[in-house]
Amino acid sequence: MKPITKSTKLASVCYDIRGPVLDKARQMEDEGQKIIKLNIGNIAAFGLEPPDEIVQDMIRNLPHTAGYTDSKGLFAPRKSVVHYSQEKQIAGVTVDDVYLGNGASELITMSLNALLDTGDEILVPAPDYPLWTASVSLSGGRPVHYICDEQAGWLPDLDDIRRKITPNTRGIVVINPNNPTGALYPTELLQEIVEIARQHQLIVFADEIYDKTLYDGNVHTSIASLADDVLFITFNGLSKNYRSCGYRAGWMIVSGDKRHAKDYIEGLNMLSSMRLCSNTPGQLAIQTALGGYQSIKDLVAPGGRLCRQRDLAYQLLTQIPGVSVVKPKGALYMFPRLDPKMYPITDDQQFAYELLAEEKVLIVQGTGFNWIAPDHFRLVFLPNSDDLTEAIGRIERFLAHYRKRHSQ
Repeated sequence: MKPITKSTKLASVCYDIRGPVLDKARQMEDEGQKIIKLNIGNIAAFGLEPPDEIVQDMIRNLPHTAGYTDSKGLFAPRKSVVHYSQEKQIAGVTVDDVYLGNGASELITMSLNALLDTGDEILVPAPDYPLWTASVSLSGGRPVHYICDEQAGWLPDLDDIRRKITPNTRGIVVINPNNPTGALYPTELLQEIVEIARQHQLIVFADEIYDKTLYDGNVHTSIASLADDVLFITFNGLSKNYRSCGYRAGWMIVSGDKRHAKDYIEGLNMLSSMRLCSNTPGQLAIQTALGGYQSIKDLVAPGGRLCRQRDLAYQLLTQIPGVSVVKPKGALYMFPRLDPKMYPITDDQQFAYELLAEEKVLIVQGTGFNWIAPDHFRLVFLPNSDDLTEAIGRIERFLAHYRKRHSQ
């Protein structure tokens, strides 16, 4: 029998599935070594629990969730997403435009599978959330990465977007607030992206999973609220804002100009039916979450846990020689830069491996997010303040040794 191997193309863009750094981390844990994990936004692992009313509603409803639902999802939670879209000023959304999924991740892949033929291109930000790059590749398309400019607060480079549009370009991905940088895009920039999409008849794929995880009084604008003559596919869910990663409860909204998208929407409906439905207990959490007390506001407010930890991580990192960070306005991550003159890194995966082996701190290398150079890494600031201080102290010690080794 011919050996079965994972697609190299796909494996190279799925940073959190396989790789020598994670393999090493698992080995160390199997040996009983304690690792401080700054590599993944698995919120519950850091003691941040979902709102109790969500948990209690799921418990009460669980005896009635054994059957399949409508392939798009139950009516009540889809209706609550319609109401949420109205709050976000996304016009013209009906229950038929809402698809519930096993997290936004499933729906992202579904939306691209329904669209792409071999050779089709999707514009994806660099750095990106690598699921997007992987899903484009898995769907037979070609991910084309446009640059987000660190000097401009990690905002998309509009000129670079324009340069990379070809006759094969079908859509553009906008991750706002951004993972991994924590950038939040101003309305004016979003309007310019909409105009580019309008001129080139592109679909806008809007990943807005962190739209309530905002700091310093910042406000999020849904890009789909800015036009009705462009087709928008907007993704959101409970994983981050409601600390419910494991519930796998997400949604997708189709809005804007649907007149010329009948075949595409038929494809979405077909793929939705093929997976039968998303998990019913997770669906039942959506209405309660969206209609209940928004406790995320307490966590991100001045003095709230997430805000304190963001400020602490920023302060500690920027005190390290040769490390610079754009302070996140949203999400749960920061994307520090290591000055190449002080840290002449040629293989940032090896850098992350050595940090793990020497200091028992797990990060993700910047190229794992399809960044163009081995000079960044992503750090999650979810651990409590004591663990965060300890982890960054270990990073500082490792970097001091690194500078010493490479200055000789």
